[in-house]
Amino acid sequence: MNPFKIFIFVVGMKRLFHKIMALVMAFVVLFTTLSFTVSMHYCGDTLVETAIFKKVNGCGMEMEKPATEGCSMIKKNCCDDEQLVVDGQDELQLQVDKISFGQQVFIASFVYSYINLFEGLDKNGPSYEKYEPPLVNKTIYKLDETYLI
Repeated sequence: MNPFKIFIFVVGMKRLFHKIMALVMAFVVLFTTLSFTVSMHYCGDTLVETAIFKKVNGCGMEMEKPATEGCSMIKKNCCDDEQLVVDGQDELQLQVDKISFGQQVFIASFVYSYINLFEGLDKNGPSYEKYEPPLVNKTIYKLDETYLI
């Protein structure tokens, strides 16, 4: 197979891989910063209603506060509301002053090796550039008896 075609294939695969990784990283940032609330309404020990992103309506059997202040009769409410809150990440920027020395050395060595990864590709060009084809002493189309009409 032609080395140039292999090189084009590898470059195309690299671009595709970069696009896929960028999309995956965008979804990771989206889902780590997403926060939501799940509200649940229990009537006794039975789950009656569940709602995401809003407050539950309830079953209509909730006890109201007594109208008079002097009422000494207090009845326990049989209904209960619960909320499950999932908080997303708030801080997205990496602070440089919190990076340890070992992490700084790793980042510097990674960047240096990645920059120098493609350094010698220009010198290692295709080997057939200076190739001269052999001289033809017979007409090939007459030997094979193929004619363009």
